[in-house]
Order: sequence, then C-alpha cells, then structure tokens
Amino acid sequence: MGHRFRDTKPSCLPLCAIDGIMGMPALTRRRYPERLDCWHVYYGDVHVGTIAVRVGFPHDEDPWEWRCGFYPGSRPGEIQAGTAEIFAAARADFEAAWRVFLAGRTEADFQAWRHQRDATAWKYRMWDTNHRLPTQATNGTSVCFCGAELTIASVTDHIRAAHMEMAR
Repeated sequence: MGHRFRDTKPSCLPLCAIDGIMGMPALTRRRYPERLDCWHVYYGDVHVGTIAVRVGFPHDEDPWEWRCGFYPGSRPGEIQAGTAEIFAAARADFEAAWRVFLAGRTEADFQAWRHQRDATAWKYRMWDTNHRLPTQATNGTSVCFCGAELTIASVTDHIRAAHMEMAR
C-alpha cells in the first residue's frame, strides 16, 4: 500500500476493562466486515467507538484514527476523536477517552442508544416485509409484521415491549 503502518494487525480482541470497576463489561472490538483495517469497539452490546486506518490522509500524517462515544446517549461535544501513528497508541488514546466518557454516562444513556438501535432495526424489518409505518398511512395506523395493531402514539411502546434487542 505504500503507507508507513506499523502494528497494523492487532492480535488481542479485548481492549481494557475499566480499572477498579468490578462487574462492568470490558471493552471489546469486532472487525468491521467491510473494511479489514477497521474495528468497532463495544461496551457490552453498545457500539461505543471505532479505531481504523484513516482513508485519504497525507502520508506524512498519522495513519490511525479513533472515535469514542455514542449518540443518542451523549451531548454535543462529548464524543472525542484523535489520531495516532500506530494502532497501539490509537487504542491507548481511545481507552483514556473512554474512561472520561464513561464517567459521564448513566444507564439511561445506554438505554437511549439501545432503543435507537432497536427502533431502526424494527423500521427496516417493517419495510423489508412490506408493512407501512403508521406515519406512512393517512389514518395514522398500520399493522406490525408481528401482527399487532399500531398507531403513531403506540409505536415506541410496542417496539420496547415486543421487539427490544431485535437488532442483536
């Protein structure tokens, strides 16, 4: 490729467990299937960041980049990002940023992200099975692919009750 990559094949899957916090999930990374040089970082079931080789960067700049944080579940300015010369440095910088980001999170923040994930999966499943969303019908009602009657007002509660964790 002509790039000056070192440490481009990270060998261990787990990242850090947050020091001193027992019972909390460890950070793990999963290779993104569409790019061999990109890893999504998870905290339990929540996608909390990415570490990847930068695309289209000048050759005299750091080739690795990282992004730490998730939305919904955070406020403007809380998501951090940076670059590094090698993967190990990008990972260490990510872990440091994660400690700061995690300190400001509540369970409600993680639930907001999970709900968005599940609502998006539900919406695409509705479309894939040729079901209209209530917002697409003139009377504001429709039928879910599971057979439940829906109104615009009932969609959020229906997804939480019947389809949470559908995206997993």
